[in-house]
Amino acid sequence: MNSRQRRGVILLLLSVLCALGAFAGVLAVISDVNAKVGPETTAYRVKDDVKPYVRLTASKFEKISMPERWLSETAVTDLAQIEGKIAVTTLKRGSLLQKDMIVQRPALNPGEQEIAIMIDAATGVAGKINPGATVNIYATFEGEKKGDSSQSRLLVAGARVIDVGTLTAIDAKSSRVNRTTEAVPITFALSPRDTQRVAYADTFAERVRLALVAPSADGAPAQPAPGDRTYTLDKDK
Repeated sequence: MNSRQRRGVILLLLSVLCALGAFAGVLAVISDVNAKVGPETTAYRVKDDVKPYVRLTASKFEKISMPERWLSETAVTDLAQIEGKIAVTTLKRGSLLQKDMIVQRPALNPGEQEIAIMIDAATGVAGKINPGATVNIYATFEGEKKGDSSQSRLLVAGARVIDVGTLTAIDAKSSRVNRTTEAVPITFALSPRDTQRVAYADTFAERVRLALVAPSADGAPAQPAPGDRTYTLDKDK
């Protein structure tokens, strides 16, 4: 091997050593980054704005991966955690879903039943009724005989709202709600007898209305006087 060949071999060895050094440097940087960032985990991001008190579904969120150390302890990492829950505030698009953003949907008490009816904005306090609210349910009926006065009746005092659906288009020709083309399904927790009253009114009443009520001093909804459950114009004469 002549001197030129020896120089070539030496340069080749130096090139290999430099490449190995650079590779080792890259591995060291990657290792350092991994040590600082740590392992990744699953999180969920809000696809589009979600209104408060709306029942949460998996379709409203997208799955992402991010370093576990960057997630707060309240971050939702499993969509099973949203089952049966609702948002307590507006969930903004792009925000990470947190456990403190959601609460359990109000549940039934022993002996109660769920019943849902369609309520339009005019008769449903225009968006002010949310799950957990207390309302009085009124219905107006035509007189039973020709010439009889129409009546407004308080069907249920202090009904508890457990769910409010989304605005839905309805067929005005086939629905009791005949002054609008959109309505909201509202679900109540009622006793069996009150459930029957509401079901009857939903089918036969001219109109069903909700009145949002505030609790009394002891925290229970105020109860109407016995004579205040039925009203006709004759009472004002």
